[in-house]
Amino acid sequence: MTKPVIDLKDVSLRLGEGASTVQVLDRVSLAVEHGHSTAIVGPSGSGKSTLLMVIAGLERVDSGSVWVAGERIDQLKEDEVAAFRGRMIGIVFQSFHLIPNMTALENVAVPLELAGHPDPFGIAREELAAVGLKDRLTHYPGELSGGEQQRVAIARALAPQPAIMIADEPTGNLDQATGRQIADLLFARACERDTTLVLVTHDPALAARCARQVSMRSGRIEEAALAPVMAGEARDVAY
Repeated sequence: MTKPVIDLKDVSLRLGEGASTVQVLDRVSLAVEHGHSTAIVGPSGSGKSTLLMVIAGLERVDSGSVWVAGERIDQLKEDEVAAFRGRMIGIVFQSFHLIPNMTALENVAVPLELAGHPDPFGIAREELAAVGLKDRLTHYPGELSGGEQQRVAIARALAPQPAIMIADEPTGNLDQATGRQIADLLFARACERDTTLVLVTHDPALAARCARQVSMRSGRIEEAALAPVMAGEARDVAY
């Protein structure tokens, strides 16, 4: 039987100190198979984004184990986690997180340069062309629309060919039409690359495009079920 590409077991995490301590994750267990799309849903403050950060190695757990792509990342040193994340995990944020004084091309090339890729700018050009931005290579984030900035972020996340892509409210700062285009792009690019996609969203329509929905409340997973197939969306949930 194939091992999950993401496997969290009894993960707990507290934030804050003393009387202000909050139990953000409470004995969470979650397994995600390779190539599958998973939506994490639930009310604000339920621990959804923190769970993503744990998967990415950006938050350290207090207890439990975090296995990602065959590596137990909760036992790695900070520099080892950073190197692992650069190779294996692409991240897309709601607020884009582009470097403002770098062009679209430079933003996408950054993770490739850090990884020592022999042709970071060549790959960055290809990735930007793949998301429809071949004519915007030299534009700075401030010169791009919100949808274009998120396209750059998707290109940057996928440029190192990660096994896993996580997205935190990827359409949250976009209007409905632009959000739909970004969702189409996100699912299409993940499917083309056979990349495992895990996203957090408050949008039921976006969540329903995933093969599976995981519902969280008060730091715990309430249920993990197959998502219903929406009309015209079978291509997204198939992978």
